[in-house]
Amino acid sequence: MSTVKEQLIQNLTQEDKTSRCKITVVGVGNVGMACAISILLKDLADELALIDSDADKLKGETLDLLHGSLFFRTPKIISGKDYSVSANSKLVIVTAGARQKVGETRLDLVQRNAVIMKSIIPGIVQNSPDCKILIVSNPGKDPVPSGVVIGLHHSILSSTKVVFVDNNLRPLKVCHATSFDRRCHDAIIVRSGASLSPLQGLDILTYVVWKISGLPATRVIGSGCNLDSARFRYLIGEKLGVHPVSCHGWVLGEHGDSSVPLWSGVNVAGVPLKSLNPALGTDSDQEQWKKIHNQVVESGYEVLRLKGYTSWAIGLSVADLAGSMLKNLRRVHPVSTLVKGLYGIKEEIFLSVPCILGRNGITDIVKVNLNPEEESLLRKSAETLWNVQKDLEL
Repeated sequence: MSTVKEQLIQNLTQEDKTSRCKITVVGVGNVGMACAISILLKDLADELALIDSDADKLKGETLDLLHGSLFFRTPKIISGKDYSVSANSKLVIVTAGARQKVGETRLDLVQRNAVIMKSIIPGIVQNSPDCKILIVSNPGKDPVPSGVVIGLHHSILSSTKVVFVDNNLRPLKVCHATSFDRRCHDAIIVRSGASLSPLQGLDILTYVVWKISGLPATRVIGSGCNLDSARFRYLIGEKLGVHPVSCHGWVLGEHGDSSVPLWSGVNVAGVPLKSLNPALGTDSDQEQWKKIHNQVVESGYEVLRLKGYTSWAIGLSVADLAGSMLKNLRRVHPVSTLVKGLYGIKEEIFLSVPCILGRNGITDIVKVNLNPEEESLLRKSAETLWNVQKDLEL
């Protein structure tokens, strides 16, 4: 007896089921799923693969997407713990990584994440040797909720420091454990020598993946300052009352505290804002435009504090980068790439500079004329990363 399918459908030709534009997302946490849904809604792939070590979480997220198949045009969504599901990907987006532990140094954090990358990258390259890898993993400090004491034990070692922080996680004062008042709140305990500010590691992890993968640097790309620049343009637009798409400006360097705003290039409709206010972005600026970059640096931490994680903005940013590569748009983006030999940087460092993205990854770098202060800040940003990276063991 014929099945309903056999009675309903008559096959006329054998279909080639090979994907032409496959994207893999490694890690189905908040950021990974924001990347996945942004890619689906922009119709960037004909196949989406999801990979994660947590089988139940992975299955649940995959089913949740499949149940919404009616609302997007990606015909195939697959998932698995094995990297074979990523086979023949055009683009692999890596969002997996470990977050900073209390008292952990930046080097230790990056070293732990390097171990994780060693478990991920070989499987990706083996199954998709011609792919481009986009690194989104950005290990940092977990947010500290107001009123919570982290690391408090019945017996506190004398070497332990108590750091009191404000609502923005900025240190207010540091004292020894012996003078710690258990009734006080908004406190975090940190070992001597540990960093007191949230850590960033995306640029160094991009370097790590480049080394592990053996791929050309043009095909290993960090999401870098693409989101920082978007935040920069949004905040400029808010101050001027203009849509951010019409506000042009760049943030380069590290995706982190040492990022560099290029005030010399900020313009609206081709009008340089520095021609209207020569003090723009400086301490002497009465309009305090410099605060905009401070907000750019703080904005991720603010979202972390308020909702516990960041996701949507970085997901949209990643889809923006993916579109430029997969559609060969040759748009310019500030992404993390190998900058040795640029702007006086002599080390193998990955930093964000304006790059043209196409089907082969980074096809060109745009040589921006930086003023002396901007170039100096960019070199300092490189130095900040090198001071950690030089001691990394791969």
